[in-house]
Amino acid sequence: MTNTPLNKSESIASQSTLTDSQLQLSCHTHLSGHRPISPADNFSAMAKWCEENGVTHDTYGSGKLIQDFEKKIADRLGFESALFCITGTMAQATALRIACAKGGSPLVAVHPTSHILLHEDSNYQLLNSFKTIQIGSPFRTLSVDDLRSVPDKLGAAVLEIPMREIGGQCLAWDELTAFKNYCNDGEIHLHMDGARLWEVVAAYGRSEKEIAEGFNSVYVSLYKGMHGMGGAMLLGKTNFIAEARKWTSRYGGSVYHRTPYVVSAAMQFDSRIAAMPDCYRRTVWLYEVLKDYPLIVPNPSVPQANMLHLHMPVSRERAIHIRNRIAAQHGVWLFGGVRHAALPNHCSIELYVGDNLVNMPDQRLREILNLWCDKLTEEAETDSTYVNADI
Repeated sequence: MTNTPLNKSESIASQSTLTDSQLQLSCHTHLSGHRPISPADNFSAMAKWCEENGVTHDTYGSGKLIQDFEKKIADRLGFESALFCITGTMAQATALRIACAKGGSPLVAVHPTSHILLHEDSNYQLLNSFKTIQIGSPFRTLSVDDLRSVPDKLGAAVLEIPMREIGGQCLAWDELTAFKNYCNDGEIHLHMDGARLWEVVAAYGRSEKEIAEGFNSVYVSLYKGMHGMGGAMLLGKTNFIAEARKWTSRYGGSVYHRTPYVVSAAMQFDSRIAAMPDCYRRTVWLYEVLKDYPLIVPNPSVPQANMLHLHMPVSRERAIHIRNRIAAQHGVWLFGGVRHAALPNHCSIELYVGDNLVNMPDQRLREILNLWCDKLTEEAETDSTYVNADI
């Protein structure tokens, strides 16, 4: 990481015609996530690892590397079997279709911010896989009382751990246990959207196996916190996974060689898992630092994973202007997407605490936060002027 002084204007300042992606790539410092790696470097590392480990291609998912990796993930989470899926969307659609068919009801209980509702293009409706019923508040985690309020027979319930759209919040351990018990007692198939399951282990102080115990199926991502090229694992009982294999093929997921995705995840899985406690400790430290910057408010109020949302007192458009201005003038990329907030002239962003923040010197981060808040103050005053003028 280059510790360029923040008061030095970068050569990219004049490049106002850059797209957001180009502007991000031109920056030497990034706050969120892991260190970017070029395709050339990534493929070179994969090739070296393949050579060192004698990797051969799988054929339609049959091969030593992929099957050993599936078993490794299944054992780690305490399941009989696992299936590599090309996307998490496919994994979840498959799991819930099977669950509802076996459970005798097409209804799946989901949180209003579920990935299934917001980011999967209504696949379950168009494919006639199942039907959803929204339970709970979009601003808080699910509770067993939310489940109890449903008078209908449920085929399945989905619990996301952590809940990304509300800042990575998690159920308290006793609440999670009650949720599991209610589903198991009521013979409701409980599915975990565990795309970021790895990120909550340190916060819970429990293993992945302990967290996953009581779930009938789990999906985990191999590219988000794992920094792989893509892919997911679906976990469950052996007969469940055997049926899932058929359905993923029917959905078009029977890729001839899955080797690149599996290698990308397998070669760094152990090191990424080992780094998660450091990421969480850095998140706890960040929360303490943010107390000195009241214009940037974290949600949740206490860390529950090595991810969080940051709320700012400016509109989405002004937040993007701040981000791009700092990127162009200082080579610092603060954040990616920006979301509108319920309050006028407020917005929020997502921050993932990964390699970038773990390895960033403390003082460097404070310099960036100072710059960020200076710009927020300027833009917040402008927003306030416009609001008063409208009144």
